[in-house]
Amino acid sequence: MPTLLLRFPGRRYHATPWGHHVNEGLIEWPPSPWRLLRALLATGYAKCHWPADGPPPAARRLVEKLAGVVPHYRLPNAVGTHSRHYMPLARFKNGREETTLVFDTWAQIDDGEIAVHWDVALDAEERAELEQLASALDYVGRSESWAEATLASPDEAAGAFDVRPGEAADCPGPGWEQVALLAALAPDEYAAWRAKAIAAGAAAVSTLDAKGKPLPAARRRKEIEAIERAHPRDTLACLQVETAWLQQLGWTQPPGSRKVLYWRRADSLATLPPKPQQRRAHAPPVACMLLALASASGRANTLPRAQRSLAQGELLHRALVDNACRLGGHSAVLSGCDEQGRPLTLPHRHAHLLHLDLDGDGALDHVLIWAPMGLDDLARAAVRATRRTYTKGGVEPLRLALAGAGNLQDVLSASAAENSLWRATAPSRIWISATPFVPPRHLKKRGTNSLEGQVRAELRSRGLPEPTRVVWLDPRTDDTARALRHHVRTRQTGPAPACDIGFVLRLEFECAVAGPLCLGYASHFGLGRFEHAAAGVEAKSAEARLSAAAALPPATASPS
Repeated sequence: MPTLLLRFPGRRYHATPWGHHVNEGLIEWPPSPWRLLRALLATGYAKCHWPADGPPPAARRLVEKLAGVVPHYRLPNAVGTHSRHYMPLARFKNGREETTLVFDTWAQIDDGEIAVHWDVALDAEERAELEQLASALDYVGRSESWAEATLASPDEAAGAFDVRPGEAADCPGPGWEQVALLAALAPDEYAAWRAKAIAAGAAAVSTLDAKGKPLPAARRRKEIEAIERAHPRDTLACLQVETAWLQQLGWTQPPGSRKVLYWRRADSLATLPPKPQQRRAHAPPVACMLLALASASGRANTLPRAQRSLAQGELLHRALVDNACRLGGHSAVLSGCDEQGRPLTLPHRHAHLLHLDLDGDGALDHVLIWAPMGLDDLARAAVRATRRTYTKGGVEPLRLALAGAGNLQDVLSASAAENSLWRATAPSRIWISATPFVPPRHLKKRGTNSLEGQVRAELRSRGLPEPTRVVWLDPRTDDTARALRHHVRTRQTGPAPACDIGFVLRLEFECAVAGPLCLGYASHFGLGRFEHAAAGVEAKSAEARLSAAAALPPATASPS
């Protein structure tokens, strides 16, 4: 029995009930069953590439099953509100352009979630089809009602669905009101109604013309065929008719639809903001959260390339900080500053946004948000509220989904032993650059501001032991260094690096050091990230790399 969860990133839901004008200021709350089925069908044609002659068999069975029952709802707190606009009419009167007053009415939902439950059993193929449609759904209601939908798990579907259909005698008690919603007729009910309507229409066709002469059989058959075309062949066809077609044939209500009375609480659409809810008990901070990155179309070639780790980190950081502010507070762990905008006194304890390529195809598909000081309640809420990000040249936003949260030990235990997440976090003696190291200060030939001096200073500032050896990998002879030549190395909104040079380094420690290991300029956004190779690879390639890069470069070395 499926349950659809609807969230609205724009925090508002626009829809006018059937049979009412937009200037009446009414809101269809909850979304009618008819509207939801049409939204799923539109998504199938626009996003799932259904053929023009109709949905695939599994989708057809799914829609017919959902149309055969009326759903139950669980509604969040919402406030009915509106704005008024004086729209120009492109004509003048007495020297002034005429305007007309238009109401834009919506339900302010904020972070609320609508749950829609159909009491019908779906097979595995139909449930997979509904899950695909839900993940591709973009809006419900008017086009500005941006929506994100998911198919609920059994745990998420638990709870009361208090908005139910019922007649006047079924009133739950004081504080409840009835609202009429448009729903579809069950397929068998519509088939019987259509046959009866066509038979009645055919019987009403006169056998005589205007002059009293017998009507030709071909003409009478043509009129009967027009009556049949005015009644779509099944419920699925009724759900797909256009408004212009309804107006042309004089339908005041779509064929195959019916009005269903629902009981909802009288304060479902409040006129004042709801009272603030009690805050839940604070959960202990977690060290990291892992997000999965995917395109709406599901195509891997639309994901950002690994060279854009820094740019993607900046975009995600802005979204996280904005969401934290929207949720009502300043997040020091996400911004790295206190409420007065001063940097935190403990360096490098706030969040690092590390974009990873777990499947090794060269595209970024996960983000590890790691903070040594821990991600508190507000930071975790901001991460969960950030459901999309963007990339350069992308035609659609990228979707973010929480894949896990906990300590680094939890991440290690759930990670495959050869992917980049494991190589970025598991302890190792030898670490190699996964993204270029950009020096945070101007380079000198020797001393604390040399390349090796700055690397050692960066390690000390993070409380890590000093390496026994720091080796620069020359891109002219090393494949790893050559592969990192084209990484983005300069922030778009932050300060520029002291010198725009990216180095690929190999760090060797006396004892194993646990990651993540991020050093240098923009290390909190993905630059200067190190990974270790598998133990067998370390032993096999150590001598070759050391012989190819026996010394560090001078301050004027060519960038990688």
